[in-house]
Amino acid sequence: MRTRLLPLLIVLMAGVLLALGFPLAAGMAAVQQQDVVVDRIDDTARFAALAQYVAAEPSQPSRRPGDDAERLALLRSELERYEELYDIWVGVFHRDGTPMAVAPAQWALPPEGEARRAFQEALAGRRSRDPGQIWPWRQGRLTVASPVIRDGDVVAVVVTHSPTGQLRSRILHDWLVLAAGETAAMLLAVAAAFRLTGWVLKPVRTLDAAAHGIATGRMNSRVAADSGPPELRRLARSFNEMADNVEDVLEQQRAFVADASHQLRNPLSALLLRIDLVALDLPEGHEEILSVRAEGKRLARVLDDLLDLALAEHAASDPQLTDIAEIVTDRVGAWSPVADRERVALAYSGPAAVTGWADPIALSSALDAVVDNALKFTPAHARVDVGVEVVGERVHITITDGGPGLTEEELTRIGDRFWRSGRHQNVSGSGLGLSISRALLAAGGATLSYEPNEPQGLRATIAVPRDGHDH
Repeated sequence: MRTRLLPLLIVLMAGVLLALGFPLAAGMAAVQQQDVVVDRIDDTARFAALAQYVAAEPSQPSRRPGDDAERLALLRSELERYEELYDIWVGVFHRDGTPMAVAPAQWALPPEGEARRAFQEALAGRRSRDPGQIWPWRQGRLTVASPVIRDGDVVAVVVTHSPTGQLRSRILHDWLVLAAGETAAMLLAVAAAFRLTGWVLKPVRTLDAAAHGIATGRMNSRVAADSGPPELRRLARSFNEMADNVEDVLEQQRAFVADASHQLRNPLSALLLRIDLVALDLPEGHEEILSVRAEGKRLARVLDDLLDLALAEHAASDPQLTDIAEIVTDRVGAWSPVADRERVALAYSGPAAVTGWADPIALSSALDAVVDNALKFTPAHARVDVGVEVVGERVHITITDGGPGLTEEELTRIGDRFWRSGRHQNVSGSGLGLSISRALLAAGGATLSYEPNEPQGLRATIAVPRDGHDH
């Protein structure tokens, strides 16, 4: 769930940051350009004040011979020094567009373009409009024009034509700072998203672990409802209540099975005894008596298995560090006489010693049930192989037989209580042995699984944890 929730939060936060970042970047560029435009306006206003004296009427009484040349030279000197210091083209142009004084000397107003547009607006008595926004990737120059006004009339126009390299560099610098800030904000947002999803999903992971524990037989698995959103805390409390009810129902079922098995044993024993007494008055080998006695003994085995199953599901396991190979070789040796009697080859393969965490008694009982099942269904002159190997963090005990095996549908039902394949109803057994084995193993954190054995037969695998924290 985290892999689906986390990208969604990251995309959402990235969208918010980008939605805020683009307008902010445009605003920063506009501020930088506005500062430059204001500076150019101040410069053009200063040059316009100087140009007023140069454009004064010759008939004024204050004019002396040589004043025009001096003022024009002063104006040109100011323009040239300005252009030399700032690399900004600047010029004062008559109304017809001819230059009064320009720097550099070869500059002239183009017949069209941004400079001509600004000149025309200044002739109308207005300062030129703000030029179009300059972007870091856009080459060009920035043009600002101001009118030279004398006695209410526009007599000339001051035009500045600025390079935009420094402006574009400042805009780019501001954008890099903004990008660094947004990157830092994104990293913080990702970290917050990790914390948020962890806080939200922690109860879900705990619920999943507890549900898996109950599914594998650890009925005491519960969830601490003290973290996460209120809805998940309520779900955790509801889960605990459900688990309590399920455990109570299963406990009642176990108690009923154990009590019923125990209570039925005495009447059944008495019934079998009376059958034996009746058999004394009948001819030896009487078919009905033999049939009744066999059914009674079969019922006694079923009751014993039911009692064993109830005890296996109820009894606490005692896992400890155990030599798995030693237990397996011991049980193979114990079943060898039975295998010889059935003319089945029973062999062990694997290391001489390998350790794992298991309840020795429970593991021995489960092995007995699985090996017994394999020997029952393996025909004469076939093989049953028992092996031990380490696979990752578990020790695998495999029991393979050469019997008829099971179909795909039958494999899904093996281990169910009282279930037996319809093709093998003539084989003795109650159908509870493998259920007892699975219950004994689950209590210690081990598992029992089945799969087809090639070319024929069945493979049973008991997986025992190697680490005491795995069970």
